[in-house]
Amino acid sequence: MADVIGLIKYVVNQFAENKEAVEFDVQEKDRVIEVTVTLPASDMGKVIGKQGKLAKALRTLVHAITPADSKKYVVEIKEKDGVQVDAE
Repeated sequence: MADVIGLIKYVVNQFAENKEAVEFDVQEKDRVIEVTVTLPASDMGKVIGKQGKLAKALRTLVHAITPADSKKYVVEIKEKDGVQVDAE
């Protein structure tokens, strides 16, 4: 689990300018592990990318490194004021 979370943090921090303001919340549920990334509004476009391509690529990477017998990871990206912008 730590490797997947580390990958998400690494990728998000590569695109976010205000790295100190980025928050990661991990919640483990029955069959999924939800990772919520909360960003300031100024970094939203940089992390999501044009037409959500960066967010989709991040989810593809997460899916690729997740072992087949483990829980599924769900990555959500939210703006700092609580508005959900991009979710799988």
